Formats: sequence, structure tokens, C-alpha cells
Amino acid sequence: MREIMRMKASGAVALLGLLMMPWGASTMAQSSTPTAANSPAGQSGTGSKAATEDPNYVIGPQDVLDINVWKEPSVSRTVPVRTDGKISLPLIDDVQASGLTPMQLTATLTEKLRKYIEDPQVTVIVTQINSQRVYIIGQVQRPGAYPLLPGMNILQALTTAGGLAQFANGKKIYLLRNEDGKQTKYYFNYKEVLSGKKPEQNLTLKTGDQIVVP
Repeated sequence: MREIMRMKASGAVALLGLLMMPWGASTMAQSSTPTAANSPAGQSGTGSKAATEDPNYVIGPQDVLDINVWKEPSVSRTVPVRTDGKISLPLIDDVQASGLTPMQLTATLTEKLRKYIEDPQVTVIVTQINSQRVYIIGQVQRPGAYPLLPGMNILQALTTAGGLAQFANGKKIYLLRNEDGKQTKYYFNYKEVLSGKKPEQNLTLKTGDQIVVP
């Protein structure tokens, strides 16, 4: 009788072991599989969204940059560009950022960090564009200063400001631009441009442009 009970107990243990094998194998597979956080691709950036995809964008004062150095969290950080055009990072202190494209700044940081880090892999992303602005004044839903995005035109800027207000005079909108030390006025007829009649009025904006909607 005791022998029969011993055999049943052994069979139960063996069955339990078989049931647990898939879980154990799965756990071992998961622990041995590299995760995104441990791979170069997983640490090549912080997930920040770029404010511009233009490779020729020139960084300016008050822009915000996300700087990531792979496997170096103590150096990686989000930094504003100071009014003097520089940024501050551990190890290399002040670095000129204004006047450079993200790729040029990446090369500069890589060269400076090479003195302290072996083969540094640097990524620079512009997350906020604050240095280049246009100003929308008057009868729009949300008047104010807006970041100048690459290729932005008058119609797009007005859309960004929420469109024309109820009593806006769309026929007498004008753009004020400083050129060669003088202020030049360019007229813009909202309905005509919107209908495609005078697309030449829909100028591509420049830093400091003022759109006035009476």
C-alpha cells in the first residue's frame, strides 16, 4: 500500500514539473532576449518629438534642444539655447549652438566628448523653435507670436492663429517686413488666395514678419 502511495506521489511531482516547464522556458527566453533599452536603437534617442525635420534648420537663441548621448544618461539632457547662443553640458561646459544646424552641432559635441567618452554617439533634436517667430496682429482668433516653421506662408500662419475673427476684413490683410532697414508692406486678400486666384500674395514668411488683420 505504501509503495502504491509513493508511486502516486512521484507521478504528481513529475506532472507538476512538466506543467511548469513552458513557464520556465518562457521566463528564461525573456531574460536572455535583449530589450530595446539595452540595444543601441533603444537608447539612440529619448522619444522627444522634433519641432522641425528640416536638416538645414539653423539653431537660434531660446530654441530648446534634446541632446542624447547613447549609454550616457548623466550627459544626456534637454537644454535651452541661451541668449548668448550657447548651451551647457556636463564634461564640456559651454558650447556654441546658435548658428549651427543640428547635424553640425552633433559633430561639434561628438568631437568634444571624444576626450572623455570612447566613441560617443550623439543625437541632437530641436524640440522647440523659439528663436524664429512671426507675429499675427488684429482680428484673428488667437493673436500673438508664433514659431516660424520651415516653409510657412501667410495662409498657414493665419490658420495657426485659429483663422479670421468674425468681423475681420479679409480683403485688407497685409504683411509688414523689415528689408534693408526699411519696413515694406505686402497686401494679402484672404478670399482670393483661398480660392487660388492670387497665389503670389501668399508669401513665404521670414523671421520677424508681422501679419496685420484689420
